[in-house]
Order: sequence, then structure tokens, then C-alpha cells
Amino acid sequence: MTTSLETARHPERLRRVCIEPLTRVEGHGKVTLLLDEDNHIRQARLHVVEFRGFEKFIQGRPYWELPVLVQRLCGICPVSHHLAAAKACDQLVGVDQLTPTAEKVRRLMHLGQTLQSHALHFFHLASPDLLFGFDGPVAHRNIVGLIQDHPQIAMQGVLMRKFGQEVIRITAGKRIHGTGALPGGVNKHVTLAERDSLQKDIAQVLEWAEGAVQLIKRIILTNPGFHYRFGAVDANTLSLIAPDGSHELYHGGLRVRDPDGNTLLDHQDYQDYEQLIHEEVKDWSYMKFPFLTRLGPELGWYRVGPLARVNNCDCFHTPLAEQERQDFAAAGEGRPLQPVLATHWARLIELLHCAEAIRDLLPDPDLQGTELRLTGEMREKGIGVIEAPRGTLFHHYEINGDGLVTRANLIVSTTNNNQAINTAIRQVAREFLDGRELTEPLLNQIEVAIRAYDPCLSCATHAMGRMPLDLELCDAQGKRIDRLCRHPDGAVERPSIAVAKH
Repeated sequence: MTTSLETARHPERLRRVCIEPLTRVEGHGKVTLLLDEDNHIRQARLHVVEFRGFEKFIQGRPYWELPVLVQRLCGICPVSHHLAAAKACDQLVGVDQLTPTAEKVRRLMHLGQTLQSHALHFFHLASPDLLFGFDGPVAHRNIVGLIQDHPQIAMQGVLMRKFGQEVIRITAGKRIHGTGALPGGVNKHVTLAERDSLQKDIAQVLEWAEGAVQLIKRIILTNPGFHYRFGAVDANTLSLIAPDGSHELYHGGLRVRDPDGNTLLDHQDYQDYEQLIHEEVKDWSYMKFPFLTRLGPELGWYRVGPLARVNNCDCFHTPLAEQERQDFAAAGEGRPLQPVLATHWARLIELLHCAEAIRDLLPDPDLQGTELRLTGEMREKGIGVIEAPRGTLFHHYEINGDGLVTRANLIVSTTNNNQAINTAIRQVAREFLDGRELTEPLLNQIEVAIRAYDPCLSCATHAMGRMPLDLELCDAQGKRIDRLCRHPDGAVERPSIAVAKH
């Protein structure tokens, strides 16, 4: 859906419908729809309406604070920021290869984070729509309704997330905003008692994860005609990939494929991301719009996250997840799956993979090693990239000779998905809402498409440029006596003050 020239010139002629706030997502956002007199939708946009300036206020801070400081971006995915920052800081302290203990403790931490995040999103946020229907009663279409009607599913989601949080506590020191990763390594290993406490539960978690994949397959394959059509938009896909082309969450090169599965970039060093990706700023959102430089903003936008990762990888090294990936790939009939709801299927394949990978990593004696941290020759720039649960996450820092941050750039998963989300909601609006009288169940379909991406809007609001501002000066009686406006492009004006006539 594109905005017509007439719409752009005369938006006042259209009816505005606003979905605010978006529900069952992290952070604050809204969607606006512009409709003509026949209820045809002329414009659909996702707006991120909060502004947080992490890239700016970490400037001047010592680099060693960053792995702990940037976690405060989010209480849902703090480990992802913790590890991306730590990887960037490894570069700053001149460490290109961690000790085996440090790398495996970090990998275990990241597996726990991904498992708990995927469990939280699917069971608590997304499953009510999928189990009760997009048009189910709004008072019942939530986690309380899930507990009432599907208590075992709800319980499994809670306990899987609890297990993932326990993995984080053991490796990072705390379940939220831990301190386990340091520049050049980690600050603790996993004791035998801690390992044993996780091993006693992993078999049950693995069984539940297998059941979750079968659940989403039943949901999607019961009505593939609808689920494959809903929110289906052709997108380039970007993710990390292991050297052998297998699925990778912690470290690897960048792979980009086009909507037909043709590889555009492969095993690209993410240290060169600034040449690969540019970011566009639009005046109606505080979230930037990244795109592949070689393709430009119109054709170069892309998707990240579970759907991109499972479409991009050649295989999983864990056998149960690999079998499910093969079933997933077969559903695309030779082409990457593009429907937005297939993201849930991919997410639960990753959930299963994380459970398998944790099981396989726990017996490794390197987790009890004592060589935790390395140092090298200081550098001025460090770039760390990781696959957060929601998608590829970039942290870039530059420091001066005193070790203070002089520049920071963060491209978070939801920012990478910005254009993909907007395109998906336009597809849903055009196909399922256009020309109809809008109701809550219909508007919920827009939210369903957004929720599939599991957006973290708090993380994503790192706008470049100037923030618009409208400043008014009033006297003691509340009468406005002066006004100053700063527009999104940075232009400042003083509008005339209307004088009341008596």
C-alpha cells in the first residue's frame, strides 16, 4: 500500500483511525490508518512515539561500564545488549579470541536468553491470538484466558522461561541486568553444582520445546491458505551464519539472501557493517529505517529475526531442530517462507534448538575452567554483533586515549525490521481491512502482524537528527505569550500568536 499523491496533499480529507497503545509488545508505539469515505485505507504506518537517547548519553562514559550500562535499554532482552556490548569491548581491549571457558559461558548465557525470550513471547504474548482466533473476545484473548482454557500450555511457557532465566542467573549473576560478561571475557565460571541443577531439568524442557513446535505446526498447517497469506511480504533476509553455513546465534559472518533465496552476501565480516548498511530517517517515527547500501532504500530493506535466520541457514547442528527445519523449508516449496506468522514456527524451532544446545553444552568441562579473561593492546574502535532473539543486533563504540566513549551507534533488531513491519501491516490492512467497517477484531489483525516480529520498541528508539519540539510560554493566567517550534528537519520558527478580539 502506498500513499497517493492526493492523499499526501490533502490528508485532512481522510478519516484517521489510531491503534494506541499497541498491546502485548515491549515499549510504546501506535499505528495510524487513513481512510477515505468508502473505508479504503490510503495509508498505514507504525509510529514509535517514545524517544530514548542511549547512543548520546553513554558518550563520555568509560568503556568498561558499557556491558552493564547498555542493558538498561530493556528488561526483556538485556543479555543481548550485554553480550553485544561485551563483544565490542573485546575489540577495544585487543582480544579477538576469548578463552574456551569465557566463550562457552557466554554462549550458554545467550542460549538461556534466547530460550526464555522465545518462550515468553510465544506462550504469553502471541498464543492467545493463535489459539482463540484473531477475533476472539478481547476480554478472553490474553494470558488469563490462556490459563483458563489451556492451563498446561500456560504452565509450560512459564516453566520454560523460568529455566532460561536460571541459565542467565548462573552465567551472568542475576536474571535481569547481570554482570557476567566483561571486556575480554567473563567474571565467573559454572560450578559443578550449578551445572547439575540445570541438567536435572533440561530433559523436561526439551520435551516441552518439542511439543511447542508440534503445536505451532498444527495451528499453521490446519489452515495454510490463510496463514501463508496473512502478512506475507517478500523481503531480503539478513542474519549471522556460522563458517559452515549452519544456524548461528553468538558469532559469525553476515549472510543476506533475496526473497527467492539467492545469496547476495555471504560470510561478510560485520566489522564492515557501515559500508553494507545505511539508515534512513523519516519525520513520522523516532525509529530509523536501515537498508542495504548496494540496493538503496526502496529495494534494500530487509528482515531479521527467527524467520530470517531459519530461512538463511543451511542446517542446524542439533538433530531435532534440523529435522524441523527441513519440514519448515519443505513448506516453502523451494522458496523461503515469507508469511509473517511463519515467524512463530521459526521461533519455536529455535526454542527447540536452544534446549538441545544447552543439553549438549552442559557436560563440557570447559565451563568449569579458571582462565576467564584476556587483555591485549587497546584499540580505538570496537564493533560487536550478535543474534538477539528478535534479530541481528549491532553495537559500535569508539573511545579516546582515556578510554572514554566518543561515539556510539546501535542498530537493534526491531530497527532492522522497521520497514518489514510497516510493509506487513500495510499488506494486512489492504487485504483484510480495506473497504470494511473497522472493528476491534479487525484492528487486532494489525497488531497480530506486528506482534509476530516480537518488537522491542524501547530498544529501537535511537533517532538520528533533531527531535521535534513545541515550546510555549504562558503568563500567570495561562495566556500564551510566545511560542517556538523546532521541526523534525531541525528548522526552527516562531509562529505568530493569535490576538484575541473583544
